[in-house]
Amino acid sequence: MKFLELLKAVVLGIIEGITEWLPISSTGHMIILDEFLNLNVSPEFKEMFFVVIQLGAIAAVPVLFWNRLNPFTRKKSISERRATFSLWGKVIVGVMPAAILGLLLDDFFEEHLYNYVVVSIALIIYGILFILVERMKKGREYRVNDVSELTYKDAVLIGAFQTLSLIPGTSRSGSTILGGMLSGVSRVASAEFSFFMAIPVMLGASLLKVVKFLAEGFSATGTEFLLLIVGIGVSFLVSLVSIKFLMDFVKRHSFSPFGVYRILLGTAVLIYFIAK
Repeated sequence: MKFLELLKAVVLGIIEGITEWLPISSTGHMIILDEFLNLNVSPEFKEMFFVVIQLGAIAAVPVLFWNRLNPFTRKKSISERRATFSLWGKVIVGVMPAAILGLLLDDFFEEHLYNYVVVSIALIIYGILFILVERMKKGREYRVNDVSELTYKDAVLIGAFQTLSLIPGTSRSGSTILGGMLSGVSRVASAEFSFFMAIPVMLGASLLKVVKFLAEGFSATGTEFLLLIVGIGVSFLVSLVSIKFLMDFVKRHSFSPFGVYRILLGTAVLIYFIAK
């Protein structure tokens, strides 16, 4: 049984590492996958597991973008260090709307929105939006082609779109990328800024979930703790590949294929649960 649960944790880590960065909703996939691959743990631990496993995914961002995100490296000139601090300032400004709403409405969203109906509808709607936005932007020049060109106004607008990702099935990266593209930011710059914004958002969400888990008097068994470590480790390794894949993909292709995938998956999930 322990080996089977470890295998489930590995699969969940793989799914997290893929879906956290591709605009197809990691939370939505986790909710759906839980229907078929049910971890044999307490409901409280499972709820915490699905959030904290994101720590592995987020750890891949500073590893892959260390030079761009580190303002203290000696290789950077004074102006380059200022630009890096400015980038972090824009990241902090961008995450504030989602952070505030998340703190205020976290319990409400978990109680009322974490179900297959909401996930399926969100998958379909955002899939359609990706296809429409790509058609609207086809052949047009983007105002911003590099993260360094983003303004604080851009950060606020993208951050406002990120609040939509509080609804399961929308996708945090999908929301920020759509927001960026609609405000004139290229696919590559939108994707990169989405990765950078994920660092404080996911760290905060994981910390909040752990604090709530402990504050409510729950504890984890040795096996449960091992499952969490395995899930985090696997999601980190898979995220290294997923981020590289997405950055290479968006340089040569549109997001329309992800839109089609979302529509097909959302429709299939609705049909499955309705038939069930």
